[in-house]
Amino acid sequence: MKFCVVIMDGASGWPLPERDNLTCLELAITPNLDTMAREGYLGMALTVPPGMEPSSACACMSVLGYDPVKYYRGRSGIEARSMGVPVEEGEVTFRCNLVTVLEGRMVSYSAGQISTDEARAIIRTVDEKMGTEEISFFPGVNYRHICKIKGREDTLKAVCTPPHDITGRPVVDFLPKGEGSALLRELMKRSEGIVSGHPVNARRKTGGKLPATNIWLFWGSGRIPDMPPFETEYGLSTAMTSSVDLLRGLADMAGMENLNIPGVTDGLDNDYAAQAEGALQALQQKDLVVIHIEAPDEMGHRGAIQDKIAAIENIDREVIRRLLEWEGDDLKVLVMPDHPTPIKLKTHCAEPVPFLVWRSGVKGKGGKRFTEQEASRTGLSVEPGYRIMDRFIRG
Repeated sequence: MKFCVVIMDGASGWPLPERDNLTCLELAITPNLDTMAREGYLGMALTVPPGMEPSSACACMSVLGYDPVKYYRGRSGIEARSMGVPVEEGEVTFRCNLVTVLEGRMVSYSAGQISTDEARAIIRTVDEKMGTEEISFFPGVNYRHICKIKGREDTLKAVCTPPHDITGRPVVDFLPKGEGSALLRELMKRSEGIVSGHPVNARRKTGGKLPATNIWLFWGSGRIPDMPPFETEYGLSTAMTSSVDLLRGLADMAGMENLNIPGVTDGLDNDYAAQAEGALQALQQKDLVVIHIEAPDEMGHRGAIQDKIAAIENIDREVIRRLLEWEGDDLKVLVMPDHPTPIKLKTHCAEPVPFLVWRSGVKGKGGKRFTEQEASRTGLSVEPGYRIMDRFIRG
């Protein structure tokens, strides 16, 4: 038996009044997911434990079969692990986004979807001009980077707001607050002249693109506790493909092989076909492969209805179709978002998400389509959500 988990990041959401109160999953044309839904079974899973932040860190940890209450200590530490940034006792990390703030408002949490090469050039300059023995900046992918601070664990007590939660709103109301926040605000303020005056921004403006204006610090984390290897917990060898440092970090923590597949990105330009083919090739050697696709979540953060629908349809056409056509060993598939990213909110929420389990050659009693409404109608619920993996593998 082979297993494949497809995480459609942020694909679920709320009914859209402007689209006849249908969700993006309902609006998308997904013949392959529909086939799996009819032949398999559907349900709902609560991937974010009550009282915890509705982040992909918590939610994807649940999908992978690990209890966030036990293992989650902050997102930036997981990303740091993926990037090879060591975090020792007395050191803390923060996610460091490049953002665009104009006239005091958060215009873009991603600095206009700045490219990795552009962003790395800026972050390297930030580190050259602001870095000290206690403070370091590490470039990541696209707008996502890491700031590491030594000897200031009090900063973890600061109340910070993710920039994707405040698109279009005045930033003054959402700067870090409380104990330990002064240093974070100082770093964000000092970065303004360095970032906005960088040559990269001059070229971006010439090309009609949004400039990066400063860094934004949030998602503080200390050292991350070790998780038991997935193979020890579930008896299966594993690999994962993802474009984002967070999932790659989770894979490292779980002892999963990270697949490096050219063309895998976090946007609509993702090479879905290459990602699927690379995953299926790995599945010939591994027992279980995780395919994490970021695009639906990114489109949700932008409030882009049609682009989110397009991302879902791309997954159906290029990824799910290939799983249905698999001609190897008996294959069992789990498809689910990690959390909802409603268009109205432009950020995550902690509500349950639909899941679909399908096995080749087995006819189930599923629903008509893979949607929130169809999955809710079955009455099947997995709570806490981290039990979904055990149910999928052993159920």
